[in-house]
Amino acid sequence: MPSKFSNAAINKVSPDLPLTDEQAQLVQKMTKFVTTHINGTKPAIFTVYGDAGTGKSVVLTHLFKQIQQAARVAPANPLTGTQNYFLVNHPEILKVYREIAGNQAHLLKKDFQRPTTLINQLEHGQAHADVLVIDEAHLLLSQADHYNNFYGDNQLQSLLTSAKVIILVFDETQVLRFKSLWTEARLEALLAPYPHASYRLTHQFRMQASDALVQWINDFTHGQLRPLPDGGNHYDLRVFNDAEQMRQQIVARNHEVGLSRIVSTSGYPSTLDGGQHFINEGHFHLPWDQYNFTSTPWAELPETINEVGSIYTCQGFDLNYVGVILGPPISLSRTGQLEVQLDRYTDVEAFKKRPDLTDEAEITRLKQQLILNSINVLMKRGVKGLYLFAHDTGLRRYLQTGH
Repeated sequence: MPSKFSNAAINKVSPDLPLTDEQAQLVQKMTKFVTTHINGTKPAIFTVYGDAGTGKSVVLTHLFKQIQQAARVAPANPLTGTQNYFLVNHPEILKVYREIAGNQAHLLKKDFQRPTTLINQLEHGQAHADVLVIDEAHLLLSQADHYNNFYGDNQLQSLLTSAKVIILVFDETQVLRFKSLWTEARLEALLAPYPHASYRLTHQFRMQASDALVQWINDFTHGQLRPLPDGGNHYDLRVFNDAEQMRQQIVARNHEVGLSRIVSTSGYPSTLDGGQHFINEGHFHLPWDQYNFTSTPWAELPETINEVGSIYTCQGFDLNYVGVILGPPISLSRTGQLEVQLDRYTDVEAFKKRPDLTDEAEITRLKQQLILNSINVLMKRGVKGLYLFAHDTGLRRYLQTGH
C-alpha cells in the first residue's frame, strides 16, 4: 500500500508542488494585482472561478507563500511589513493548511484562520489585515449565524471593510446551505463598487476520468439526467445494485491504495446530538461520520473506513476511490426525469430561513439546487474511481441501463 504521506491532503495543495504554465501565470497575475492595489483607496478583489478539482487551492497556497515571503523576508517592496491572512470556512481543510504552515519557513499556523475568528478580532481591534486570501469562498456566511458567533450580515462584506486586497476562489455549484447562499450573480453584485478582476480555471486535475463523465456530473448538478457515459481508460466507474457490495469494493480499494471512502447525500437519520446515526440500505449498515476532534482530516483517519462521509467532512478533499450513496431525496420520475424530493431531505442545517428569501417558488428551486450541489461535491471526490448506488430503484436501473 502507498504510504500515508503519498495520500496526505497536504501533498495535494502544498506550495512546493509544481504548477502548470497556466497556474504559474495566474499566480503571477494575482501577485501583480496585489502589489498594484495594496495602497489603493478602495479594497480590491480578484476572484478565481472554477469547478471542484480544477486546482484552485494549490494556486492559492503558492500565492500566499509568495505574499508572506515578500511581507517578511524580501528586500523592501510594496508588501514589506503587511499583515496577511489565509481564510477558509471549513474546519477540516483548515487543519490541512495549518499542517502545511508547519513545514514552511515563512508561513505561520496563525496565518490560517476561520473567517469568523478574524472578523471578530478585527472588529475588536485585536488584528489588522492588509491582504486576505480566501479558499472556498462559497462557504462564507451570507447572513448572521449566532451559532458560529457571526453577527454581521455577510462575511465577505465584513472583510471588505478592513482589508486592502482580497483574493478568493469561488464555485457556485459547491454552495450547500442557505446561510452560505451565493451565486456568481450575487457575488458580482456585491463586488461591483470595488476594483475587481477575475479568472476562470477549467481543466480538471483531480479526476482521472473522461471529459464525458465530468460533463455528465455537471449536467446532473443542473438537473439533467442522461445515460451514464464511459468513465475513460484510467477511471473505474461502477454502478451497484447493492450498497453492501459497493462498501466491500471500497474496502478492497482502500486496502490496495488507501484513501477510499463511502459518502452519502442526506436523506437518512441524522441529528447533531453527538450520538451515532446509521444509514441502512439492505445489508448495508454504517454510521455517519463522527465529529473529528483530531488534527488529521476525516478521510485520513483509518477508522473512518467504517463510517459514511458527508459533504461536511469530505468537501475540498481528494479520495482515491469514492462510493456515493444517492439517498431517498433523489429519484427518477415516471416521465424519466431527475426528481428532487425536499420532504425526504434530513439535513436540518441546510435550509435555515433567510429574511431575503420570500418567494416560495424561488425557495423551492434553490433548495433543490443545493441538494444537487451536494451530489456534485460528492461525485467529484474520486481521483481513480467513482462507485454509485441509488436508493431509488428506478434511478438505480437508469444508471445501470440508460433507460
